[in-house]
This record gives sequence, structure tokens and C-alpha cells, in this order.
Amino acid sequence: MSEYILARKNERNIPLEDKIFGISNRAKKMIAEKGADKVINATIGSLLDDEGNLIVLSSVDKVFRDMDPADYADYAPIGGIPAFREAVKKAAFGSFQPKSFTEAVATPGGTGALRNVMANYSEPGDKIITSDWHWAPYNTIAGEIGRSIETFSLFTDDRKFNYESLKETAVRLLEDQESLVIILNTPAHNPTGYSLTPEDWDKVVGVLTETAQRGKAIALVIDAAYIDFAGDEEEYRKFLPKLEKLPENVLPIIAYSLSKTYTLYGTRCGAMICMAATKDISDEFRRVCEYSSRGSWSNSAKVAQVILSRIYSDESLLRKVNEERAYYRNMLLDRGRAFEEEAAKVDLETVPFDAGFFVSIPCDNPDEISAKLEKQGLFIVPLAKGLRVSVASISEEKCRRIPAMIKAAM
Repeated sequence: MSEYILARKNERNIPLEDKIFGISNRAKKMIAEKGADKVINATIGSLLDDEGNLIVLSSVDKVFRDMDPADYADYAPIGGIPAFREAVKKAAFGSFQPKSFTEAVATPGGTGALRNVMANYSEPGDKIITSDWHWAPYNTIAGEIGRSIETFSLFTDDRKFNYESLKETAVRLLEDQESLVIILNTPAHNPTGYSLTPEDWDKVVGVLTETAQRGKAIALVIDAAYIDFAGDEEEYRKFLPKLEKLPENVLPIIAYSLSKTYTLYGTRCGAMICMAATKDISDEFRRVCEYSSRGSWSNSAKVAQVILSRIYSDESLLRKVNEERAYYRNMLLDRGRAFEEEAAKVDLETVPFDAGFFVSIPCDNPDEISAKLEKQGLFIVPLAKGLRVSVASISEEKCRRIPAMIKAAM
């Protein structure tokens, strides 16, 4: 049977199924056949409790249940309701108060923010820069709108951030392109759990300042989906003031998601927030991104916008949400540390990990190792450069068990 009957491929490489969801579905099938005690499903990018149930912040859930029908059933403005635009900036920036010109545009999750940046700050045929260890759907998002992904090496041989590779890649691409989009997923990078240090950020600002001297436009996207699970919420926002040192033709854009931070995965809500050097640039940002929204998903769902707006209008509620999230963040950090401890005991190499939903293991034959482990009831995700384990979706006890299983399979 032909792969394509009526649909046009349009130069895209479309798989028969999504790799991650395909593996997860096989895990669920084995659970149904052999029982949950025989299977470890470490593929899911959602925070689950030790019994495998989705964690939903009760404080957020209560806001949801107290809503009137008009709060969730009515259309929201294309760029988001006004209260949400302000609330999401507070959520993203924390106590930091930018001196730059900021605008927020609602998007369906962080994915929508990434799509809109690519559509408006690059041209068809351009290459988008991100690290070699990266979230695979970056490739899908870029390919859908006629772009592609070019990677730089995230780490040096001594496991430090490789800013020289970032510089070389940016300079090379700008020889042929009139603009450049760079995506940095930090803190708590997916899939490695690495967070750029303050010194790393100084290097990034230096690289982009030098590169910007060519006079071409650069959009720096900080994919901050996991920022509130990286550790101290203010500590991991200390890089934000550094972004205001960038030259005018470098536009920092925060891709912020409510999925993880507020356990609102299914509401598909996020925002793209610019930190522009001039009002003209921020006005343009809002105009072109709202235009792209109208031409793709039109307006984002209203429900999560109202929820966030209410949380940030009530100090006691916001405090409760933050306290509840901190409890689960500590649980997640404990899982990650447990995995690291056991990996060290069995001499299993891992990519530098600070925090977040995932830990990664470098290897040369990830698909082969993943298939071998599936037969043993352990489901993890093979990537281009290794294996990804979701510590978010399994208990600390399982985090301690699986490093030895992976080591033996390798």
C-alpha cells in the first residue's frame, strides 16, 4: 500500500506514527496484557504520582470548577484577554520588572509560540538553530512551515555549555540568511534537564552581541516550558536582566506554557512574550503574531486564560498555587537525584542534569537499546543521540531501578 494516496507530502518526512506516543501506546498495551506491576512507562511528559495518576494542582482545579460558562465557552480575543496578557507576563518574569518594551500574545501552549516565532522571524527555506539534544517536535514545527532545524553542539567534551559551537553555527547561517531564529530550551532542558548557568548566559549574550553586528535580525527564543520545575523560581529567572543588554536587532522572546507550571496540559494555553528594545519593535511583534494566530488556530482557548488571570488577582490564591507546586517540584527533584545516584553506582553515563521532567543517556544505538528494554517491560524514548527517561512519570523507587536495567542492555 502506498504511503500517500491523496495527501501531498510537500517535502515533509511524515512518519506513520508519532514515536513517543507510539512507544507509550505499546506500554499501555503491555500493561493491559501483563499488569501494571510488570511495566515501567517512562515516556510520558506529564507529572504523575507514584501510582501513575496525573497530578493536578488542587488550587488550580478549584478555580476551574468555580468558573461560569461564559468564562470557558466564549471566544477570547485573538491575542488573549487583557487580564491574561498582564498575568502571564508576571508568571513568566516573576519578581523581575523589565525595562524593555514587553508584549504578550496568547498561544496554544508553548508549541504555538514556537510556530509563530518561526513564521514571523524567519523566511521559507531558512534554518532554525537549536541544540543537538532537543525536543524532536521542533523539527515538525519547522517543517510544517517550510523551515528546517540546524543544530549546534550543546556540550563541550568536558560537559560545559558549548557557546563556541553556537557562535560558529549562527555566523555560518547568517552568511546565507537575512534573519535568524535561535531556540534555547532552558532552564530544565527537555530532554536533558540541563540549565544554562549565569556564566553560560553571559557567553550567549556575548555571542549574539557580536553576531548582531552584521545588522541582520535575530530572534532569541527561550523555551521556558519547565522554568517553574527547575528549582528556586527566582534563582532560575536571574538570566532575564541579561537579555536587556542585547542590541536592538536581537529580539528576546519567552515561550511560556501553562501546561506544566499549572498542570493545565489539555487546555493548550501559553504565550509568547517579547522583550523589545523599542516600542516600534514590540508593536510589530504583537501585530504580526496576532495575524499569524488568526491564520492558523485563530484564537486560543479562553479557559486557562481566565484561570491564570484569577490566580494573579488574588494574592492568597497565588501563594497557595506556588506552595502546592513547590511540593511537587521537590518530589520531582528527588526522583531526578535518585536516578543520578543509581546511575553513578552502575557507571551509567548521563547528560548533565540539573532539574526537570527528563534525564538523558548518551548512546550510539538508541533504537536498538530501547527495543531491547521494551521486551523487559521498560519503555523509554530513543532520541538521535541517546535515550530519554521521564522521571516525571515514574516513582522514585522506579527511578532507582532502571539505571541498572539500561546499563545491562547497553
